[in-house]
Amino acid sequence: MKLLLLHVDHIEFKAKQKTKVAEQVDQDMLAGRAEEALAAFVAVEKADEGNAEEVVKRAADEIEKVYSQVKAQRVVLYPYAHLSSFLAKPGFAVEALKSLEEELKARGYEVIRAPFGWYKAFELRCKGHPLSELSREIRVEEEKKESLALRAEKKLRSEWYVLTPEGELVPAQKFDFSGHEGLRIFYEYETKGTRAVTEEPPHIRLMKEHELVDHEPGSDPGNLRWYPKGKLIKKLLEQHVTQLVLEYGAMEVETPVMYDFAHPKLSRYLHRFPARQYVVISDDREYFLRFAACFGQYLMMHDMTISHRHLPLRLYELTHYSFRREQSGELAGLKRLRTFTMPDMHTLAKDMEQAKQEFLRQFRLSMRWMEELGLEYEVAIRFVRSFYEENREFAEELAKLIGKPILIELWDQRFFYFVMKFEFSVNDAQRKAATLSTVQIDVENAERFDITYVDEHGERRHPLLLHASISGGIDRNLYALLEQAYLRAKRGEKPMLPVWLSPTQVRIIPVSEQNLAYAEELLAFFRKRRVRADLDDQAETLQKKIRNAEKEWIPYIAVVGAREQEGNYITVRVRSTGEQVRMTKEELAEQVERENEGRPFARLPLPERLSQRPRFR
Repeated sequence: MKLLLLHVDHIEFKAKQKTKVAEQVDQDMLAGRAEEALAAFVAVEKADEGNAEEVVKRAADEIEKVYSQVKAQRVVLYPYAHLSSFLAKPGFAVEALKSLEEELKARGYEVIRAPFGWYKAFELRCKGHPLSELSREIRVEEEKKESLALRAEKKLRSEWYVLTPEGELVPAQKFDFSGHEGLRIFYEYETKGTRAVTEEPPHIRLMKEHELVDHEPGSDPGNLRWYPKGKLIKKLLEQHVTQLVLEYGAMEVETPVMYDFAHPKLSRYLHRFPARQYVVISDDREYFLRFAACFGQYLMMHDMTISHRHLPLRLYELTHYSFRREQSGELAGLKRLRTFTMPDMHTLAKDMEQAKQEFLRQFRLSMRWMEELGLEYEVAIRFVRSFYEENREFAEELAKLIGKPILIELWDQRFFYFVMKFEFSVNDAQRKAATLSTVQIDVENAERFDITYVDEHGERRHPLLLHASISGGIDRNLYALLEQAYLRAKRGEKPMLPVWLSPTQVRIIPVSEQNLAYAEELLAFFRKRRVRADLDDQAETLQKKIRNAEKEWIPYIAVVGAREQEGNYITVRVRSTGEQVRMTKEELAEQVERENEGRPFARLPLPERLSQRPRFR
């Protein structure tokens, strides 16, 4: 930040014309006059963007020092871009000037601020003494650019409790975690753990071995390549969560993947969201790649005509490309990526009572999601303490619904834009946790983005907002499935995916070439049903074919030999039970279709004959 400080007999200004980045201000800010003032001409620079709070504080210190030396009576802050060739983004500059104004007023000074982004006429008369014309340059040691929310997150102090289904709130350090080992791991990770990855998580080996997904060496770290089987699983997860949300009543939309840093409302919001951005340059303007659908949906809601009769109103988008510049030491396979797929829903609610009703419904929907994936999960609900105290019965209702103890985090003050949120988290083999389903009650952004509805009396009001991802990141769901499969294997159980997500649901293995024609008949039969079947026609022994199918976690291995062919049945190895049973083809098809029921279905994205398949690794 650069400052030109002038001690003046008077300064007078009048805004004449807007520029394309003009700040929206009240009429009384468009002109001003001050006597016996310290006029601070200010240029906010690009280097300030990573250190806003410190830059503002130091600028206020310099102004205060000169003010006391020259014995001025008031301060005039005047945006003056001509002091620098390396200017900050307009949205950031406005926020910095407002912060500087607030900081000086908090120190007891009378402050007049000229509007940013206007062509202004001004005149002044400088005192002419040795201290009447001074320049200052504010520099803070360069740090990684972080939003205010990211820095707030680092400073965050809170208290942890355990809330039982019976409504007892126990300080976490005094809670007996016996019988609740998953909750203990989650609590210890939240309070003592680190995101840094020091050894390879097991799911990375599994995702490669099963030819699901892999790192892409030709891209930025944290960007992946999806092979056909992985793409199938990902697509089924995407379709299922979208189906759940649309049945719930959301309206599906699509929004851009990049947004202008200079947009005043977006610039302010960036500093309230704990994420790091990718930056794209186009026509000398800076854009950021979205890390959620918030931006596009907020701007869309701002332009909508909404009545109280439309509320609650829900917009939904499956963001196939969301971007966060996660720190390299935190990147870990499918758990933490720089490019990911996020189902993102935003709900407008007319008041807090309606917001809580929606929160509860979305909590139930998230429970359904986790249960349909067969995931073991723990629950944390985070509150601003005052909000928790006002809504303790609501918290107890949520704990009772889960039916087991949950973590409660209480903040003494609100650092972010929400007053409460829940997180359904899974633990992995490294005793780390990762959030999947989450919903937040946002009390800031409807007003920030000027989203309004017309109430019963014809008055315009700002609704409340709920941010929801019923599934969490799609990529991270596969991480959770693989990590928990690994943990089951460690306990001596057979690892597997849910049948509806298994790329091959039935593997047909003929005992010999004489049984190949019968195996092909079965394959054709399953092709007509909601069953993904394939045929191992490779020149391998029967035992090796069975071992290969076991390694692929195939739910049903159908072995067909002379006896099966003569009796028109199948000998089936059932992975989930370890049993070997005799079934007809109709019985097996019906069994798989029952396990697919209510879930999306897609055909096998690979050649049905294993002899015709390429290897991807």
